[in-house]
Amino acid sequence: MHEDDQAGQEFWDSRYSESEQMWSGKPNDALVREVTGMTPGRALDLGSGEGADAIWLAQQGWRVTGTDISGVALDRAAGHARDADVDALIEWRRHDLGESFPEGEWDLVSAQFLHTPGEMPREKILRAAAAAVAPGGVLLIVGHASGPSWDHEHHDMHFPTTDEVLLSLELPEGQWEVLRSEEHERVQTGPDGQPGHRTDNTLKLRRLR
Repeated sequence: MHEDDQAGQEFWDSRYSESEQMWSGKPNDALVREVTGMTPGRALDLGSGEGADAIWLAQQGWRVTGTDISGVALDRAAGHARDADVDALIEWRRHDLGESFPEGEWDLVSAQFLHTPGEMPREKILRAAAAAVAPGGVLLIVGHASGPSWDHEHHDMHFPTTDEVLLSLELPEGQWEVLRSEEHERVQTGPDGQPGHRTDNTLKLRRLR
């Protein structure tokens, strides 16, 4: 294992080990909004964390592959899937996506908030995600478009726009169509427990062939 990969795994294992639950346990709103109504098939959830998105997809009838860099997160996600009685529909795989990517093709590839405090080749990962979409399938990329309203220390941090993400994917001409490309604001609770806001963006693409 590369030293940087081990450091990344140790960082996220440590983060998840700090508490019994890091995330809300609810699927991301953008995922629910964009996937509801789609015909279930095979789905790949990148950075699946504690499994809320993968479990929701399985509950809608999708067969899901969930990946994460953290073994602690994957163990926790597997437990949640058993509790929800959808574990037979989900396969969990540990990947540092910058170094290894799941083999196969999927009808839906979902990358929800694929951000990290450390170094991560996000553009490379998203190009691999696009390559993993089966013809007729959908690539859904949801990310932050700005920092949270209470974070004044990192206000100059750059978050890519949907146009920048689309350009970085280097997609073959005529083989994809853009279904959605937009920003949306949501309420997010700050560290002091008070509500703040954050702008996110959604890029939804269909592979034509």
